[in-house]
Amino acid sequence: MPNIEIELNPVDFITVGTVGPKGQRVFHLQAAKESELVSLIIEKEQAFALSEAIRELLEDLDRRYPIFQAPDVVRYAMDLRDPIEPVFRVAQMGLGYDEEHNLIVLVAQELMTIQEDVDPEAVQPGIVRMFCSRAQMRALSEHATATVQAGRPDPRQNGRLVYYWT
Repeated sequence: MPNIEIELNPVDFITVGTVGPKGQRVFHLQAAKESELVSLIIEKEQAFALSEAIRELLEDLDRRYPIFQAPDVVRYAMDLRDPIEPVFRVAQMGLGYDEEHNLIVLVAQELMTIQEDVDPEAVQPGIVRMFCSRAQMRALSEHATATVQAGRPDPRQNGRLVYYWT
Protein backbone atom coordinates (compact mmCIF):
# COMPACT_ATOMS: atom_id res chain seq x y z
CA MET A 1 0.00 0.00 0.00
CA PRO A 2 1.57 3.33 -1.02
CA ASN A 3 2.43 5.82 1.69
CA ILE A 4 0.67 9.14 1.04
CA GLU A 5 2.74 12.16 2.06
CA ILE A 6 1.62 15.60 0.94
CA GLU A 7 3.10 18.95 1.90
CA LEU A 8 1.40 22.24 1.08
CA ASN A 9 3.95 24.90 1.99
CA PRO A 10 2.45 27.45 2.22
CA VAL A 11 -1.24 26.91 1.50
CA ASP A 12 -3.13 29.36 -0.68
CA PHE A 13 -6.43 28.22 0.81
CA ILE A 14 -7.66 26.23 3.84
CA THR A 15 -11.16 25.58 5.13
CA VAL A 16 -13.55 23.22 6.88
CA GLY A 17 -16.89 22.51 5.25
CA THR A 18 -19.66 19.97 5.01
CA VAL A 19 -21.44 18.00 2.34
CA GLY A 20 -24.96 16.71 2.91
CA PRO A 21 -28.06 17.73 4.85
CA LYS A 22 -28.16 18.40 8.59
CA GLY A 23 -27.94 15.16 10.48
CA GLN A 24 -26.07 13.50 7.63
CA ARG A 25 -23.29 16.00 7.07
CA VAL A 26 -19.81 14.80 6.20
CA PHE A 27 -17.12 17.18 7.42
CA HIS A 28 -14.12 17.94 5.22
CA LEU A 29 -10.83 19.69 5.86
CA GLN A 30 -9.63 21.11 2.57
CA ALA A 31 -6.48 22.97 1.56
CA ALA A 32 -4.80 23.98 -1.67
CA LYS A 33 -1.50 25.22 -2.97
CA GLU A 34 -1.62 26.41 -6.55
CA SER A 35 -3.37 23.61 -8.51
CA GLU A 36 -3.01 20.94 -5.82
CA LEU A 37 -6.29 20.58 -3.90
CA VAL A 38 -6.40 18.19 -0.94
CA SER A 39 -9.63 17.13 0.77
CA LEU A 40 -9.73 15.05 3.95
CA ILE A 41 -12.70 13.63 5.85
CA ILE A 42 -12.87 14.64 9.50
CA GLU A 43 -15.41 14.18 12.27
CA LYS A 44 -17.56 17.01 13.61
CA GLU A 45 -15.81 16.69 16.97
CA GLN A 46 -12.43 16.97 15.25
CA ALA A 47 -13.53 20.18 13.51
CA PHE A 48 -14.57 21.66 16.85
CA ALA A 49 -11.41 20.50 18.65
CA LEU A 50 -9.28 21.90 15.82
CA SER A 51 -10.95 25.31 16.05
CA GLU A 52 -10.35 25.41 19.82
CA ALA A 53 -6.72 24.28 19.51
CA ILE A 54 -6.02 26.89 16.84
CA ARG A 55 -7.57 29.62 18.99
CA GLU A 56 -5.42 28.64 21.97
CA LEU A 57 -2.25 28.42 19.86
CA LEU A 58 -2.90 31.84 18.32
CA GLU A 59 -3.43 33.41 21.75
CA ASP A 60 -0.09 31.95 22.86
CA LEU A 61 1.74 33.04 19.69
CA ASP A 62 0.28 36.56 19.88
CA ARG A 63 1.66 36.86 23.44
CA ARG A 64 5.07 35.36 22.64
CA TYR A 65 5.62 36.97 19.20
CA PRO A 66 3.47 40.13 19.08
CA ILE A 67 5.53 41.61 16.24
CA PHE A 68 4.10 38.94 13.91
CA GLN A 69 0.52 39.25 15.16
CA ALA A 70 -2.06 38.96 12.40
CA PRO A 71 -4.93 41.39 12.03
CA ASP A 72 -8.11 40.29 13.80
CA VAL A 73 -10.41 40.48 10.80
CA VAL A 74 -9.30 38.99 7.51
CA ARG A 75 -11.96 37.65 5.16
CA TYR A 76 -11.26 34.61 3.06
CA ALA A 77 -13.49 32.59 0.75
CA MET A 78 -14.25 29.64 3.02
CA ASP A 79 -16.47 27.50 0.78
CA LEU A 80 -15.29 24.01 -0.17
CA ARG A 81 -13.92 23.82 -3.69
CA ASP A 82 -14.68 21.20 -6.30
CA PRO A 83 -13.78 18.45 -6.80
CA ILE A 84 -14.26 17.17 -3.26
CA GLU A 85 -12.40 13.88 -3.51
CA PRO A 86 -11.08 12.89 -0.07
CA VAL A 87 -7.54 11.53 0.06
CA PHE A 88 -8.28 9.80 3.38
CA ARG A 89 -10.20 9.96 6.67
CA VAL A 90 -8.25 11.70 9.43
CA ALA A 91 -7.37 9.81 12.62
CA GLN A 92 -5.53 12.62 14.37
CA MET A 93 -4.28 16.15 13.83
CA GLY A 94 -1.53 18.20 15.38
CA LEU A 95 -0.45 21.82 15.32
CA GLY A 96 3.06 23.25 15.32
CA TYR A 97 4.78 26.55 14.71
CA ASP A 98 7.55 27.30 12.21
CA GLU A 99 9.17 30.30 13.91
CA GLU A 100 11.59 30.99 11.07
CA HIS A 101 8.77 31.52 8.55
CA ASN A 102 6.04 32.55 11.04
CA LEU A 103 3.74 29.78 9.81
CA ILE A 104 1.47 27.42 11.70
CA VAL A 105 1.76 23.81 10.61
CA LEU A 106 -1.33 21.61 10.67
CA VAL A 107 -0.51 17.92 10.33
CA ALA A 108 -3.26 15.40 9.57
CA GLN A 109 -2.66 11.66 9.85
CA GLU A 110 -4.71 8.98 8.11
CA LEU A 111 -7.03 6.62 9.97
CA MET A 112 -5.76 3.14 9.22
CA THR A 113 -7.76 -0.05 9.10
CA ILE A 114 -5.54 -3.09 9.32
CA GLN A 115 -6.41 -5.96 7.01
CA GLU A 116 -5.73 -9.54 8.06
CA ASP A 117 -3.55 -10.39 5.06
CA VAL A 118 -1.34 -7.28 5.36
CA ASP A 119 1.64 -6.88 7.69
CA PRO A 120 0.80 -3.88 9.96
CA GLU A 121 4.49 -2.92 10.06
CA ALA A 122 4.52 -2.52 6.27
CA VAL A 123 1.63 -0.07 6.20
CA GLN A 124 2.26 3.54 7.18
CA PRO A 125 -0.56 6.09 7.58
CA GLY A 126 -0.79 8.93 5.10
CA ILE A 127 0.29 12.38 6.25
CA VAL A 128 -0.69 15.84 5.01
CA ARG A 129 1.23 18.89 6.25
CA MET A 130 -0.34 22.30 5.70
CA PHE A 131 1.68 25.46 6.42
CA CYS A 132 -0.63 28.42 7.08
CA SER A 133 -0.38 32.06 8.08
CA ARG A 134 -1.83 33.19 11.39
CA ALA A 135 -4.57 35.06 9.54
CA GLN A 136 -5.54 31.93 7.61
CA MET A 137 -5.65 29.89 10.81
CA ARG A 138 -7.69 32.52 12.65
CA ALA A 139 -10.22 32.47 9.78
CA LEU A 140 -10.20 28.64 9.79
CA SER A 141 -10.85 28.54 13.53
CA GLU A 142 -13.78 30.97 13.34
CA HIS A 143 -15.24 29.24 10.28
CA ALA A 144 -14.92 25.74 11.76
CA THR A 145 -16.74 26.85 14.90
CA ALA A 146 -19.55 28.37 12.83
CA THR A 147 -19.76 25.25 10.63
CA VAL A 148 -20.09 22.95 13.64
CA GLN A 149 -22.75 25.21 15.18
CA ALA A 150 -24.74 25.27 11.92
CA GLY A 151 -25.97 21.72 12.58
CA ARG A 152 -28.86 20.66 14.73
CA PRO A 153 -30.25 23.21 17.19
CA ASP A 154 -29.33 20.87 20.06
CA PRO A 155 -25.94 19.31 19.20
CA ARG A 156 -26.25 16.92 22.17
CA GLN A 157 -28.78 14.96 20.14
CA ASN A 158 -26.26 14.30 17.37
CA GLY A 159 -28.52 11.85 15.56
CA ARG A 160 -29.55 9.95 18.69
CA LEU A 161 -32.77 9.91 20.67
CA VAL A 162 -32.43 11.77 23.93
CA TYR A 163 -34.37 10.43 26.91
CA TYR A 164 -34.85 12.59 29.96
CA TRP A 165 -35.47 10.89 33.30
CA THR A 166 -37.23 12.83 36.05
